[in-house]
Amino acid sequence: MNLALNLQQWAARTPSKPAFLFEGRTITYGQLEADASRLAHALRARGVGPGDRVAIYLPNIPEYATTYYAAQKIGAIPVAINSIFRSGEVEYLLQDSGAVVVFTVAELVPFVPRDACPAVAHVVVCEGEAAPGTETLEQWCAGQPATFDPVERAPDDPAALLYSSGTTGFPKGVTLTQSNVSTNAASAAKYSGYREDDRLCVFLPLFHVYGQNYILNAAIHAGSTICLFRRFVPETVLESIERDRITLFFGVPTIFIGLLAMDLSKYDLSSIRYEMSAAATMPEEISRRWTDRFGRRVYEGYGLTECSPFACYNDLEEHRFGSVGRAIEGFELIILDENDKEVPHGEWGEICIKGPGVMAGYWNRPEDTAQALRGGWLHSGDIGRMDDDGYVYIVDRVKDMINVSGFKVWPAELEQYLYKLPQIREVAVYGIPHPEKGEQVVAAVVPKSGETIEPADVIAWCRANVAAYKVPARVDIVSELPKSATGKILKRVLRDEAAKP
Repeated sequence: MNLALNLQQWAARTPSKPAFLFEGRTITYGQLEADASRLAHALRARGVGPGDRVAIYLPNIPEYATTYYAAQKIGAIPVAINSIFRSGEVEYLLQDSGAVVVFTVAELVPFVPRDACPAVAHVVVCEGEAAPGTETLEQWCAGQPATFDPVERAPDDPAALLYSSGTTGFPKGVTLTQSNVSTNAASAAKYSGYREDDRLCVFLPLFHVYGQNYILNAAIHAGSTICLFRRFVPETVLESIERDRITLFFGVPTIFIGLLAMDLSKYDLSSIRYEMSAAATMPEEISRRWTDRFGRRVYEGYGLTECSPFACYNDLEEHRFGSVGRAIEGFELIILDENDKEVPHGEWGEICIKGPGVMAGYWNRPEDTAQALRGGWLHSGDIGRMDDDGYVYIVDRVKDMINVSGFKVWPAELEQYLYKLPQIREVAVYGIPHPEKGEQVVAAVVPKSGETIEPADVIAWCRANVAAYKVPARVDIVSELPKSATGKILKRVLRDEAAKP
């Protein structure tokens, strides 16, 4: 098996069909296959082969797919590097993975620390002018044949290395196998109903598991077209939906929150038939508002990088607001206590997962692997509960729990209440140290455009709706919240800022 076979098969079947629409360019399946094949030959000519790591340090451009599938064709392992990372972070990932080639763009070349990473033999520039000591992708591929049959890979051979977010320490390389990715992409296409005539709106980063597997690999599996954007610029994306007749829209909760705050009446969005949110918990209030306004539910998925990522879906048969759904076909979910014992339905504990997408392990970290996969279950680090029908409700991340005088405060629960305040656009609840209570609750609030709200109003609302120990000791009114490239609110940044004197 080989993930690049899907591309090769669709290129043979529909060579002139668009695989990507991007900034006025159309890249057909035939062209993408030819480009990936030329690059596969170029890699092999430079001694790169099965099992070698190939770093992809790129923004959302079509060349991401070219480099990814070229690596797959020769049996190499693509290493995804966040395009907003800088020298120290890039150095760590290159050294940890042992990558021998880096594909990047001209503006990011200065952040590739060649001297500190002796294993890196080549830096290839996929967009922009080559700097000294680098070559362009065009130079690399010049004169190479336009066909390359993917090498045979075993189901348990590594197919990709994606690094965990590193919110609790240095990132760990999640090793996903050929079988992990191929089965997960097929499930994504099935559950989200991808069709050959679909056009997918993709501004989520391809270096993230959601964009890479649930969207890119699943779209190529289904023969769909990807309308690719470097980043989410609302007007640009909305105009493209109208112009290109996009049918499937993928986002994260903060994207849906932002769109709900906009006047969308001047855009023709009638081509959209499906919306999905993942990568962070969708507040129930936001999901209900979207359904009330547009008459469609926002489908939700749940998983993590360590399970490729798709494990849970809300839902092919019955949608339940506030839930991430039930385990998808082939997967099992269970709620375990701190002693790894199953808890009764309705009680909270750690969400644990079994299924074909669960990683082989963390790259060169056997102890971390054993801890994460103990007892045969992938321990997610997410706290949740399960109802009698198997629907899972996420309470929060273990690491985000706030301990106030021994009482547990789950930020996501308090955020759900705060979203009911009509003046609030976005909110993040987090904990900071307190000399007597251990921690205290802080809420950072972004008001809706044209609205004002005072901290005292937020505190009064909380006192009327939640237990006293959950009420924020402090409320900060801010213009925006720090976010990752995938749109996740970065509470660690808020905590760090709050700790400054």
